[in-house]
Amino acid sequence: MTVNLARYRPTGEHVAIRRINLESCTNDMVIYLQSELHVSKLFYHSSIVPYKSIFIADNELWVITPFMAYGSARDLICSHFADGMAELTIAYILLGMLKALEYIHHMGYVHRSVKASHVLISADGQVCMSGLRSIFSLIRHGQRARVVHDFPQHGVKVLPWLSPEVLQQNLQGYDSRSDIYSLGITACELANGHVPFKDMPATQMLLEKLNGTVPCLLDTTTIPPEELSMKPSRSGADSGICEGPVAGSVRHSNGEASSSTGGHPYNRTFSPHFHAFIKRRPSEALPELLRPVSPLTGSESFQPRDSPSGLTGLESGLGHLEVDDWDF
Repeated sequence: MTVNLARYRPTGEHVAIRRINLESCTNDMVIYLQSELHVSKLFYHSSIVPYKSIFIADNELWVITPFMAYGSARDLICSHFADGMAELTIAYILLGMLKALEYIHHMGYVHRSVKASHVLISADGQVCMSGLRSIFSLIRHGQRARVVHDFPQHGVKVLPWLSPEVLQQNLQGYDSRSDIYSLGITACELANGHVPFKDMPATQMLLEKLNGTVPCLLDTTTIPPEELSMKPSRSGADSGICEGPVAGSVRHSNGEASSSTGGHPYNRTFSPHFHAFIKRRPSEALPELLRPVSPLTGSESFQPRDSPSGLTGLESGLGHLEVDDWDF
């Protein structure tokens, strides 16, 4: 495949042309391309790269897409942000990714290839997801399946981003939530400048993930102070995984390097909210964020003092309702 920059004469806008030599494609490659092109016709969302035109010319498949002037998020890391981006920059990128994934999941698909190289940014700052070649439909025989058992054909290239349930390949399968795990890995990739687990053999990576090892953001709360005082280097932190936060560290909300504490590339402090986004499950974070509101089971604030409280009060009122037509 080659990619060319071209100008669309009627409007003068720049476009990108993917030219794929069909004669050199295997049958499996052709099937993958057909799946990608089929999905591209179904999807229409501002956070997903649109396919303006598709045609065959001289045994080549030409796919015309808008020109994304900033390239991919991975391109930006390699060229300008080797030690990771600022937190606010990452927040805007993740917002675009979440909008795209929400739409993809609503349409009944699992992306299965969420990573920084599949996040493209236009000249006006629009964030768009690409990489639809590995996408998989949950719709089977007119019904939406609860889980998927298929392993991505080119999954070896995305192993560090894949969730434990995808790697396990067991009878329990996986669903669209596996993309959210990949989103967390991508957030670490954007913040640290490299992918967690990237230097591990595939077997060790699988064991680490199955054992619950959680990637982390590399900053003053996760790197020991003695390492931060060393000369600028990644100090053996290339794996992007760590044990936990370091106590007594100073917090800054912007995620940028602190000029007062030296030149270590990770001498910055991401906000507690960003750390929580990476590591905490909603079931852990939401109860704390909803304070002082308490759940019905533990509060009487929703009921008068002289009436039954919490779920007991709700249950006692059910006897007076007509529920014959309800489908529980």
